[in-house]
Formats: sequence, C-alpha cells, structure tokens
Amino acid sequence: MAKPHKNIAIITTIFDDWGGSEELWAKSIAHLKDMGVGKVTVYKNRINFAHPQFLRLQVLGVELKQLLPDQPLIKKAIYKVGDLAGKFMSRAGLISYNADRSAEHFHDYLEQTNPALVIIAQAINFDGLHLAYQCLELKIPYMIIMQKAVDFYWPDHAARIYMKKALQGAEHCFFVSEHNKTLTEEQFGVRLPNSKVVFNPVKTNIAGPLPYPATDKGFKLACIGRLFIIDKGQDILLRIMALPKWRERDISVSIIGSGTDTDAIKEMAALLGLTNVDFIGYAEDIEKVWSEHHALVLPSRSEGLPLVITEAMAIGRVVITTRSGGSAELITHGVNGFVAEVNERSLDEAMEQAWQRREEWEHIGIEASRSIKERLPEKPEKDFASEIVHILDKQ
Repeated sequence: MAKPHKNIAIITTIFDDWGGSEELWAKSIAHLKDMGVGKVTVYKNRINFAHPQFLRLQVLGVELKQLLPDQPLIKKAIYKVGDLAGKFMSRAGLISYNADRSAEHFHDYLEQTNPALVIIAQAINFDGLHLAYQCLELKIPYMIIMQKAVDFYWPDHAARIYMKKALQGAEHCFFVSEHNKTLTEEQFGVRLPNSKVVFNPVKTNIAGPLPYPATDKGFKLACIGRLFIIDKGQDILLRIMALPKWRERDISVSIIGSGTDTDAIKEMAALLGLTNVDFIGYAEDIEKVWSEHHALVLPSRSEGLPLVITEAMAIGRVVITTRSGGSAELITHGVNGFVAEVNERSLDEAMEQAWQRREEWEHIGIEASRSIKERLPEKPEKDFASEIVHILDKQ
C-alpha cells in the first residue's frame, strides 16, 4: 500500500484523442486508487473531454488539465507534434512546435501542486523529455514511459544535452520492447540502468483462441492500426496486394482504423484499382474482428510493441509483420507467425510463405496464443501501478 494521500501527475504527449500508448497508465489508475494513492491529475496538450476514455477517468475521480488552448480546425489539421511529419514541418519553420509553451504551463502547474511523483507517457522516446526536464529542475521525482523509438528519427542535436539529463535523472525509464530500449541508448550514447521493459495491457478478455473462421469464402487478412503511413506503412501493403498473383488469389485485406492519411490511402487503393482491399474504419469490438479474419498483416515502418500483435496472438491468429520495434521479439518466423524486413520485397516474401502454409494457419495461431500467454504478465497495468507505489513508498 502506498503512504496515504500522496498525489501524482500523469502527462501524455499523444496528440490524437486517444491512443493505444495510453492504455498502460490509464488502466493502472484504478489499481493505484486501490493501493492508497491520493489525487491523480492527467495533463495533455489538448483533451477531448467527451472521449469515452476520459469520461471513464473522470468517474475514477481523475482531474483533467489541458495545457494548450483549443485551436481552429485548420491549425489542428497541421499541428501534430506527436507525428513525425509534424516535427519535420516544425523544423522547416512551417508550423510552431509549441513545446516551450506547454512545458512552461506544465512547470507552473507542478510548482502550484507539487505532486509526489510525475509519470511522463511519451508517444516516442523523446517527445516528452522537455517535460521531464521540468520535473528535474523542480526536484520532483518522475518516471518516463517510452512507447516507441524510431530508427530514422533521432533527437535534435541542440536538445540532446537536456534530454539525456532527463533520461538519466528519472526514477525509472519504461520501454515496451528491448529494441526501443537499445535504440534509445544508442541515440543518446548512454546506458540506462534505471530502465525496464514493460507490456501494455491486452484489450481482450478471451482466455484462449477464438474459433477459427471458415475459409470456404476465401481468406481474410486484417490490417489494424492508425492510418498514418510514416509509421504504419499501409502503402507497402497496397503495392503488394496490387501484384498480379495477389489479385488472382482468394484472399482480401480489411484495413481497419482511422487517421490523418485515410484519404491518401483510399485514393492510392483506388488508383491501383484494388478490389481485394476493403476499408472498415475504426472497430471497437476486436473480438468481432477476429471472428471474421484469419490473420493479421502489419506492414509497419516503426513501432514500439504493437498491441494489435499481442491481441491477435492471444486470440489465436497468425501474425505477418515487419521487424519494426519489438515485433520480432514475440514471433519466431514460421513457428508462431511470419516476420519480414521493413520493405515491400521482404514483406511480399513473408506473405508468400504464409500463403503456402495457409492450411496450417489455425494451428500456427494456436501456437501463437500459447507462446504469447507465456510472455505476457496477467495484469501489466497492476504491475505498473505497483512500480509507482514502490517509488512513492521510498519517499
């Protein structure tokens, strides 16, 4: 149990209304309350107060604080600091980064409230370190969650010094994969003995593999994720599905999700004349998705450790994906899934190998379910809450 009435603050750098990267800290809050933690305040640059997840947090007594004022829709369309494209535009002077403004507001709130601990939940491995540095300056203990690290996007040289100090000054640095931890250490040229790999909670209560769908009407692949090409690589998959051999086969892909590149991906599919690709939009009921699809295909260019992979494996579905982030840490090629390098040719080859073994998909999915259950903790959000309470109890 935590020493009673200790207040904590959580700040998330995700710029979408809600992302899978927020599941860990959000689901830990109920356990924190049970463990005796006092007030929890969640900060975000912009909050959709009507979003179901934030409504749930308010029911738990969480205070929500927005750091930046609302902007006109035209600015919202380009102000995506959490996205790589937004940062590239920022560097080019096309948009205002506003990191200093949000950090200043966060600093003021910290001075006013003096929380016992701050959790910085980052979209990538350094987009919240300017906020962590505020904690360091104020001598407030803090923990950092890194949900993704990107091989082709490194911290700006002018910010590396304070970012490195922020990483090294944290009580703990949490990564969702060994890949992300190693890459972050390489990007900053330091080892992080204060780091640990954690899992995000799986969004399904199914205890074992779902019944495998019939194949008499063909095979259906699900490509689940935010429609954001720089990360998720849906364009790679579209080019593959445009190849003559895939057009001729009894197989289709459902692209499930929404995002800033929705129109671009749909227009590319139309340009290629794809009749073997459907767009489903956002799907809340993941179990219904897997009752109708035989495998997951994920053509990502960059990842942390995708929730959709752990969910698909837990439910007993074959995963065909790229060696991005920590995906390959869970999959043994040809045994419990199929792994490719991050390019069109390699993913096509992995899909071809999977296709040639399509009659084994049900059994490979069962092996995937078994193997992921051996790796995943039963309640990662409860374990994370225990880590927080351990830091609080040391104070």
